Amino acid sequence: MYERIQKYLARIGINSRRKCEELILAGVVEVNHSIVTKLGTKIDPQRDTIRVNGKIVKYVENRKYIYILLNKPIGYLTTLSDPANRPTILDLLKDIKTRVHPIGRLDYNSEGLLILTDDGDLTYHLTHPSKGIEKTYIAEVKGNPTRERLDILTRGVTLKDNYKILPCKISKLKIKKSNTILKIKIREGKKRQIRRMGEFIGHRVLKLRRIQMGPIFLAGLKPGEYRDLSKKEVQSLKMICKTKT
Repeated sequence: MYERIQKYLARIGINSRRKCEELILAGVVEVNHSIVTKLGTKIDPQRDTIRVNGKIVKYVENRKYIYILLNKPIGYLTTLSDPANRPTILDLLKDIKTRVHPIGRLDYNSEGLLILTDDGDLTYHLTHPSKGIEKTYIAEVKGNPTRERLDILTRGVTLKDNYKILPCKISKLKIKKSNTILKIKIREGKKRQIRRMGEFIGHRVLKLRRIQMGPIFLAGLKPGEYRDLSKKEVQSLKMICKTKT
């Protein structure tokens, strides 16, 4: 049975489908000793020999994937390596020998829920914009934004540099001295989205923590700790992949 090569590489756990596409475009993927750089090239996993960076890769029957929930602390990059040698999330997963990749990201100064896996197909589906998976954050912002200012964001708006955001949900939890604690729910995952939202209404985000992604909650883990997702949690994520928005 023929299959698109980037989908195959993601399915066998090389990386997310998007990253696998980058590997193909970089010219490090070979099919039967010939470099392939065209996305969508179809291969027969039963007959063709596939190499990534010179190493043969192949599907393993009944492979068990790894699904991890990490409470990412502030001061760690959501990446697998860093040229500047700054701490990355892999420094927190030293007991995990299998190469895993994050589903979505948290910036260096943000903390909270991060899911990691070697299941590239699941990663692709959960990060695809069409799924619109809701993510919940707790944000401490400077000052006390009025309901009117928050409503500017909840209705959806175009920020600076044509940076568009979809409608979202924002509620005030409490006032903390001269700052405000907000609960924010979004269905996007754009770079620095919530921080840019705060800047747009004049209330800078001071602290940001993700507490939920779809059906998965962050609970019972201290910063830097992680655990395996339960079978029920994994199944709930896979159910999202089967639904259409």
